[in-house]
Amino acid sequence: MEVDLPEIVAEVEACFAAYEVALMSNDVEGLTAMFSDLPQTIRYGINENLYGAKEIQAFRAGRSPVGLARTLSRTVISTYGRDFAIASTLFDRVSMSGKIGRQMQSWVRFPQGWRIVAAHVSLIDKPAYG
Repeated sequence: MEVDLPEIVAEVEACFAAYEVALMSNDVEGLTAMFSDLPQTIRYGINENLYGAKEIQAFRAGRSPVGLARTLSRTVISTYGRDFAIASTLFDRVSMSGKIGRQMQSWVRFPQGWRIVAAHVSLIDKPAYG
């Protein structure tokens, strides 16, 4: 298996960047399209456990658009072959005093393009070592 093929990494980086733009602008339709519509798709959030595309879409539609701005750091895109990738990043928001956010997404290439099949978002206390 080929790991981190530059052209595949670039494809997923572009998808990840588009996700971030959609997230910051609360583009519910765009965010919904980035997740697989399969019932096996899962998103674990800070305060929610969402199973299937319908639950994820309902969460997005009901989420407040206030305070979404964030700063990313230590973003890593890892690809395995040509059809699977993991995007990992840390994030910080002004409203998260003393906390750091962590986000991981598993991306799969389907005939219609790259889609997120699993995502996890969590907060922890900011570590003293960065």
